[in-house]
Amino acid sequence: MNVVLFDDEWRVNLLPLSATRPSANFVVGILTIAEKWEKHLSAKVSYKTKAYLSLKYPTNLETTNIFINGRYLPNPELVQAIKTLKSGETISDGDKLVACVLNHQEALQFVNDNFSFAHFTQIKLSVKLLHISKCPDIFSLNGQEIERDFDLLTSGRISAKLSDRNILICPEKIFIEEGVIMECGVLNATNGPIYIGKNAELMEGVMVRGPFALGENSQLKMGAKIYGPTTIGKHCKVGGEVNNSVFFNYSNKAHDGFIGNSVIGEWCNLGADTNTSNLKNNYAEVKLWNYPAEKYLKTGLQFCGTIIGDHSKFGINTMLNTGTIVGVSANVFGSGFPRNFIPDFSWGGAHGFETFSIAKAFEVAKIVFNRRGLQFDEAEQQILTYVFNETQKYRPWEMAIKKPLI
Repeated sequence: MNVVLFDDEWRVNLLPLSATRPSANFVVGILTIAEKWEKHLSAKVSYKTKAYLSLKYPTNLETTNIFINGRYLPNPELVQAIKTLKSGETISDGDKLVACVLNHQEALQFVNDNFSFAHFTQIKLSVKLLHISKCPDIFSLNGQEIERDFDLLTSGRISAKLSDRNILICPEKIFIEEGVIMECGVLNATNGPIYIGKNAELMEGVMVRGPFALGENSQLKMGAKIYGPTTIGKHCKVGGEVNNSVFFNYSNKAHDGFIGNSVIGEWCNLGADTNTSNLKNNYAEVKLWNYPAEKYLKTGLQFCGTIIGDHSKFGINTMLNTGTIVGVSANVFGSGFPRNFIPDFSWGGAHGFETFSIAKAFEVAKIVFNRRGLQFDEAEQQILTYVFNETQKYRPWEMAIKKPLI
């Protein structure tokens, strides 16, 4: 079974998170969408995505190929339907293609966006198919996805033990991988399961309410207060207060400050006492900047904090207003509330922004990669260069500065 996860035209509504990855590499629950499909189908996946992402996320084609929309989350009915899908058939969700089986020649045409499914038989499932259609869906669906992934990862396995110097409430819904360090903390799984990844550390005084997932080699700092549903990815350091948020891998919020109903991309750093507002003073529905519409659109949510693209950094005491979008490789600092839309490669704060040069962005990225024993390689440079050039081409911050605070 050769599985290819594809981006569809909806990916532009998932910016800035989709600027640096296929949608299948979003973390929702404990795992990325790609990792979920790999486990459900017992197969490695590759990707059909934009050309500038393909060096890091290549496409692998074989004689027979199963293509799955990377925004869709697996459930038992969808997994079974995909396993029995035949050539000449598609699974659809309204007008959205969810899955298909293609031979090598058909797959080449599809990868090049030159294939018609007009002659294919459409199969529509009776169950609701969950998918990511906007960035806040990541934290909105996170609780149920933690529960699904928890069952997937822990079925038939025995949790490692913690010392009796910790307090575990509903321990049957708590799973600890090998190598975890934890002393004098509280894990409360009454409202949902808690999964602690391999070699993670929970320092003294942490208080966690599920549903919650902590990725391998990540760290909760002393006295951290975590309210579920929250996921902290791999190789992260998080402290302070966090509520219903998702951190992708390699991002830090190591100090006090509140983050709520938010999604933080990779390689981000939130300085001490950085805070997000997740509720407007008048309790009104939150609007978010939408890239293709070039305006703020309603989210249908009362609680919505900040969506942060990869590589963005925040100085100490940064204040982020309700419903703020921060693009890729932004550097935000200073007093006061910056605008609700901070474009890619912006440098500044409430006083105004200028361009954060690509050379400086590379310089910072190389340092943070080296600190984790990784190389800021050609694939990473190609992605950031493309995003920088697109931002320069359209200069969206000029529009954003003219927009009122929402």
